Amino acid sequence: MQFTRRTVVRAGAGTAAALAVGTPAIASTTTTASTTATAAAAATPRAAGAGAGAELPLRTDATTQGDILAGFRKDHACLLLVHFHDTRKARRWLGQLLPELSTTDQVTRFNAEFSAARRLRRGVDPTSMAVLWTGISLTHAGLGFLAQKDPFPAVSPGTTAEAFRDGAAARSALLGDTGPSAPDSWLFGSDPDGVHAVLTLAADDPKRLAVAIDDHHESLEDADAEVLFRQDGATLPGGLRGHEQFGFLDAISQPGVRGFDAPDPETGTTVSGKPGTRLVPAGEFLVGHERVGQRPAGLPAWATGGSFHVVRRLAQDVAGWWKQVDECLAELKKSGAAPADASPNWLAARMVGRWPGGAPVATCPAAERIPVPGEDVDGALDFHDDLQGWTTPLFAHIRKTNPRGGLTTAPGRPPLPAANNDSRRIIRRGIPFGPAYRAGAASAQRGLLFISHQADLVGQFEFIASRWSNNADFPPARHPRPGTDPVIGPASPAAFECPSPSGSRATTLAFERYVRTEGALYAFTPSLPTLRALAAGKLDNSIEVHPGTVLRPGDTLDAGAVRLHFDTGGDLILQDDEGRTLWNADTSGSGADAVFSGDGELTVRTADARTAWSSKTAGHKGARFLIRPSGEAVIVQNGHTLWQAPDGKASAHTAR
Repeated sequence: MQFTRRTVVRAGAGTAAALAVGTPAIASTTTTASTTATAAAAATPRAAGAGAGAELPLRTDATTQGDILAGFRKDHACLLLVHFHDTRKARRWLGQLLPELSTTDQVTRFNAEFSAARRLRRGVDPTSMAVLWTGISLTHAGLGFLAQKDPFPAVSPGTTAEAFRDGAAARSALLGDTGPSAPDSWLFGSDPDGVHAVLTLAADDPKRLAVAIDDHHESLEDADAEVLFRQDGATLPGGLRGHEQFGFLDAISQPGVRGFDAPDPETGTTVSGKPGTRLVPAGEFLVGHERVGQRPAGLPAWATGGSFHVVRRLAQDVAGWWKQVDECLAELKKSGAAPADASPNWLAARMVGRWPGGAPVATCPAAERIPVPGEDVDGALDFHDDLQGWTTPLFAHIRKTNPRGGLTTAPGRPPLPAANNDSRRIIRRGIPFGPAYRAGAASAQRGLLFISHQADLVGQFEFIASRWSNNADFPPARHPRPGTDPVIGPASPAAFECPSPSGSRATTLAFERYVRTEGALYAFTPSLPTLRALAAGKLDNSIEVHPGTVLRPGDTLDAGAVRLHFDTGGDLILQDDEGRTLWNADTSGSGADAVFSGDGELTVRTADARTAWSSKTAGHKGARFLIRPSGEAVIVQNGHTLWQAPDGKASAHTAR
C-alpha cells in the first residue's frame, strides 16, 4: 500500500465527494459553551465576510443552526444519539439546551475571524482561538414524540416526507446497504422508533469536549432520556490531517450557496475566488429559500429554516482497499492500459479522481502536483473535455457523485450543462473516526462519520447514492458499463477506458466493496423558532409555500384534509381530501403557472406573464402562505389574515 502523507495548506474546503471531512481547526485554548456567542460576537465586521447583511443575508442569520451553511469545522466531534422517555421532561431539556445552540451568524463570524488570523500567520492555525459548538437534529420519531402529533399532515409516495418518515433502515436496499451493510448489523438506526435526537458537539480542545459530553450526559439523565449510542470523531494526526482513512485529502468540493457565499462579480454564477465552485440556490440546503427552478418544497411550516440531516457510520477496510489497488494495477499493466512504472497511487488517484493531496487527476494526470496555498484546485475541473473518461475514469468517485459538465445521456452526444446538477448537490460535514491505519498495528475500528445537509432527501442524497454512485450503468448507455463508485459503491465490474487506434478500449476491473455501513439515520436540523415551539409542545404542520415558489401544471401540495392543485388546464384549485373543489381561481384555459411573490402576493399568470388572477395582497413583505390541515389556504402576516380560501369572501378576490 502506498499513499503520500502530507499536510497541505488549503484555501477552501475538499473532497473525496461522498466521503467528506469538514476543514478542521487546531487551537490550544478553549471557551465554554456559554461563551460561544461572546466569542463569535467579538469577530470584527470585516471577519463576518464582505457583503454580509443585505447582500449576503444568510451570513447573519441568527435563526438557523450553524453547521448547515457555515460548518463547525472542528478537530474533534461527538454525536450523542438520544432516546426520550418522558415528553414533558424532554421538552424542558430542549428549552434549556436552546441558549447553547450555535447559530449561523455565530459560526460564520468565528470561522471568518479564524481564517483571517490564519492568513496573517501565513497558513498556520492561530493557537489562541477555540470554541465549542453545539447542534441538534430530530428524527421523525423525535419530532412526533415532542409534538405528540404526526409531523406531516399527509405523506405522498416518492417524496422527502416519505423518506424521512420511513428512515434510512427502511430504505437500505435503495441506498445499497445490503449484505454486511444491512441494517440488522448496524450499531444504530435499525429501529425507526429508537433514536429521537442527534446532539452534535464539536470543539478544538478534546478535554473541553469531554467535559461538555459529561455535562450533557448528566442533563439527559435528569430529563429521563438515554444515550443509545455515542459516536466520536477526530481529524487524523500529523501528515494525514484533513484526509480520510484511505489517505486522500477530503472536503475539497463543496457547493457555493447563494446568499451566503459572495459571487464572483464577473460571472455571477461562481463563488468569488473559487472559479470552480458554482453558486447553488440556498433552498437546496435550507428549507424556505428559493430552489432551482423555483420548485415548491411541499414541506410543513416547521421545516422552514432547517435542513435534512443524514448521518452514516462508514467503516473503511484500508488494507483491503489498497490491496485491491495493487491487484487492479497489475491487470492494467498487463493489458497495457497503465504505464509500466505506474505506482499504486497512480491508479488510486483515478479511482478517487484526485491525488492524495487533493489535486484533480484531470489537471495533472501524469503525476501529483501539490496545490499552492490559496489555490482553487477545482478551478479548471469540469470533465467536458474528457467525455470518454480517458483521463479521469467515468467510475471515479468524484465523477460518480458530481459529474459536473462532463455528463452525456449517451456516447457521442454533447454534455449537459453543469447547472443541470445544481439540484443534486449536498453539503458534507463528515469527520474520520478511529486511529489512522498503520501496517502491522493491531486491528481497530476506523472509518468515516458521513454527515450531509440537504433540503430534499430523495432528490439529493438518495439520488446521488442510488442513481449515480451505486449505479453501474451511470453514465448511461455505454458498453461496457462504467461500473459503480470504487470508493463507496457496491462490488461491480468496472470499465477502465483508454484511447486506442479504433477509438476507446476498455479493460475490465473487478472492484469489491471495502466501505461497510455500520449505522445510518435520517434526521432534521430545525430552526431555533421551530425548536422553541417544540419546547412549548407546538408544531405547525401546515404546508408552507415559500416566497419565490412557482406552481406549475400538475403540482399538488397536500395538507391532508385539503390540497392545493394547479391542474393541467391552468386553474389553481383547493380541494378536500375527497377531491371536491372548495375554491378555485377560475383561470382554466388561461393560467400557465402560479407564483407566491416576496411581497406577499399570490398570482396566477398567463403564458405571456400577465396576471390572470391575484390575491390582491401585494405590499406585505414577510407574509406567509400556508395550506392548513384544518381546511383552508391562507396568506398571513404577524397573526393577521390577509387572504383566505374558502371563507365566503373568496369570490371577491378572484376578480381578474
